Amino acid sequence: MAFSSSSPSSKVSINFICFVLLMFFLIGNSSAQLSENFYAKKCPNVFNVVKSIVHSVVANEPRMGGSLLRLFFHDCFVNGCDGSVLLDDTSSMKGEKTAPPNKDSLRGFEVIDAIKSKVEAACPGVVSCADIVAITARDSVVNLGGPYWKVKLGRRDSKTASFNDASNGAIPPPFSTLANLINRFKAQGLSTKDMVALSGAHTIGKARCVVYRDHIYNDTDIDSLFAKSRQRNCPRKSGSIKDNNVAFLDYKTPNHFDNVYYNNLINKKGLLHSDQVLFNGGSTDLLVKTYSNNPKAFESDFVTAIIKMGNIKPLTGSKGEIRKQCRRAN
Repeated sequence: MAFSSSSPSSKVSINFICFVLLMFFLIGNSSAQLSENFYAKKCPNVFNVVKSIVHSVVANEPRMGGSLLRLFFHDCFVNGCDGSVLLDDTSSMKGEKTAPPNKDSLRGFEVIDAIKSKVEAACPGVVSCADIVAITARDSVVNLGGPYWKVKLGRRDSKTASFNDASNGAIPPPFSTLANLINRFKAQGLSTKDMVALSGAHTIGKARCVVYRDHIYNDTDIDSLFAKSRQRNCPRKSGSIKDNNVAFLDYKTPNHFDNVYYNNLINKKGLLHSDQVLFNGGSTDLLVKTYSNNPKAFESDFVTAIIKMGNIKPLTGSKGEIRKQCRRAN
């Protein structure tokens, strides 16, 4: 006698199959999600290792805090937060380090190497370089007086990098228009508010003369005395060693993560063209005013935005690898 589709044992079988499929879907789906507790059992000491080294290097050179934060940004904006920016060139691959947005500009690779070495000694083959960059960015901000946030983890490392992808404009250049900034961030799933909040990262760090020269000599949306003071360190003529002279992105409180950057913009004292366009009669003026008047709003929106940025196309599950050394694939 055949069982009808409504028999008890048939219903049990169908329910069981549905349950298995549901669990399979949930497990498969969750593998693509980052988690604040990803290393809680596998490498609980990772945060202490990163914290110790970042505290030491930033205390020795506050500028390094801005550099390490910038590494995270430049990694995530090129094919996602996958540690690709850390890879050295090989005979078969030209990586991202020498691409125009990064060449002679990105710093802090040796800090990531030092952290990776200690993390590997504690938990071999567990923590990705991509996650180390994310934790290091957070600790750099905290060490300079900025907000703390729980970093979502579980990224894996890319096995390759791309010079072309890093050169194609995904990373907005310092001469960007407001429209280009908005569009470049939108392409990464980040809103205009996220863009303005993340631009506040320029409250720390320095920029080279070659990056801000055009703004201080050719733009009109800049305080004249501020421009002249920067011109003393950055001559109009390019092509000399002075191209690498640096100036603080936030001339008032350069070693403290705060909202003074936005006050500078209101006073037309943004160092980069791409800074000052945030407050120049455009759609982001109101946000700049808000963050200038309300440091808590800035910190809250910055944290929201950087967590979103850290979620850009991470490699998870079986994708990518956990590199043994951050400068090369296994």
